[in-house]
Amino acid sequence: MGTTHLTTPLVVIDLDVVDANLDAMAAVRPGDALRSHVKAHKCTRLAAHVAERTGSRSFCCATLREVEGMVEAGLGHDLLLANETLDAVRLRRLVASAASVGARVTVAVDSAATVEVAAVASSGGPLAVLVDVNVGLPRCGCAPSDAGAIADLARAAGLHVRGVMGYEGHVVGNPDRSWRSEQVAACMERLREAHGRVGGEVTSAGGTGTFDLHDWVGEVQAGSYVLMDTAYEQLGLPFRQAAFIESTVVSVNEHDGYVVADAGLKSFGMDHGDPMVVGHRTFFLSDEHITIVPSSPLRVGERMRIVPAHIDPTMALHTHAAIVRGDDLVDVWPIDLRHW
Repeated sequence: MGTTHLTTPLVVIDLDVVDANLDAMAAVRPGDALRSHVKAHKCTRLAAHVAERTGSRSFCCATLREVEGMVEAGLGHDLLLANETLDAVRLRRLVASAASVGARVTVAVDSAATVEVAAVASSGGPLAVLVDVNVGLPRCGCAPSDAGAIADLARAAGLHVRGVMGYEGHVVGNPDRSWRSEQVAACMERLREAHGRVGGEVTSAGGTGTFDLHDWVGEVQAGSYVLMDTAYEQLGLPFRQAAFIESTVVSVNEHDGYVVADAGLKSFGMDHGDPMVVGHRTFFLSDEHITIVPSSPLRVGERMRIVPAHIDPTMALHTHAAIVRGDDLVDVWPIDLRHW
């Protein structure tokens, strides 16, 4: 059975391609040298498949909801919330829940305020921290020179400081591999400086676009490699497209030469550009529709698979995914880590 009985727009994930992507990553970052990032797919069933296929049981999360869901799913061997939080009440509740099932939670800190929140939350159970260091991306993270003081505050508050993390997000998407390599080296000099002040057993950085350019950090936080998208496809990485949005043609304008399908702005993350309709040209998207200039005739009712430009926010827009191997539907998995 295929997917034609399921309502569109529909996330379709080819598990054979996922497995090939996992194997390609494991060949370079085996076991816990990879901290697979669940923000890219927001699906605990897929996270469990990653753990089973690769043997890696450490995961990276972007939101408290993601950490909560991973704990509830029994995937709490080693969870990192790689973002700062000021929600002490919810973090404490999460820590207590994790402690009750033996899950391990670590949270990023980059200031006295975030250390204080972590310290308050640790009254619910064991909680470790990584000092988040700004390695060049204008987002969260402390200056390398401040990392030691933040680690001292955390230790004084009774928190276990596991080490440092830094994300070179301004580097990972550049198609020039040699430039990416040079910039990773520069970013990691900043992280290495911070680690010298902080200490600890964990050094964590990177993403899909730089997964094989790190020779110093112990683990890489990659996520998009599992499913891929058109933005990462242009980098020539050893990963193939595993996720698509299946859409149905709802209108054909033969006079003006365009067709319309039922997957629009509300079905795709658009920050990296338009999605790609293989074999045809994307004209534009509106709320509920994609208008396509076809290179061959398309009929009303015909289904097509469209490639998202940015997989992470695309997944967050959908409630479930059809899991296929080739043309065969094998299951439907909830995208259960979405929302906040």
